[in-house]
Amino acid sequence: MDALKAKIRHVPDFPKAGILFYDVTTLLRDPDGFRVAIDSLANPYKDRGISLVVGIESRGFILGAAVADRIGAGFVPVRKVGKLPSKTVKVSYDLEYGSDSLEMHHDAIEPGQRVLIVDDLLATGGTARATIDLVKQLGGQVEGAAFLIELVELNGRSKLQGEQLFAVLKY
Repeated sequence: MDALKAKIRHVPDFPKAGILFYDVTTLLRDPDGFRVAIDSLANPYKDRGISLVVGIESRGFILGAAVADRIGAGFVPVRKVGKLPSKTVKVSYDLEYGSDSLEMHHDAIEPGQRVLIVDDLLATGGTARATIDLVKQLGGQVEGAAFLIELVELNGRSKLQGEQLFAVLKY
């Protein structure tokens, strides 16, 4: 996994002073790194009966869609407010550097569907918590949440107690 870490660019003071941003675009542009990252996210969930992967805007779209393809599931995007064209459900949450809201189409998940949530980063857990809440609000059964990177020091897992979490890389 050190090979994957070496492909991720670190950008200090982005999006604001004091934040160290882990830029996965440098990993995504590398065919071998991208394949290993997707395999690492998907393999724990193969043959688990997951019918949908929910990807969180925006890098979760890239990773989640590829994971969905690998495990034979459909894909559902979770978007920022105002980006989806049909009726939505909405939840607000806190970030490590502010607050935001997410939306999902009201009919994106059928009650009882088994769902895997995928994103690039688990930091404070607010975005993941909001997404889990959206999935459950629609009656989905959250089978797990998978992240390419977990920033352990920020203790995002504390907001996700009781959920099955997986991270490929930990910092």
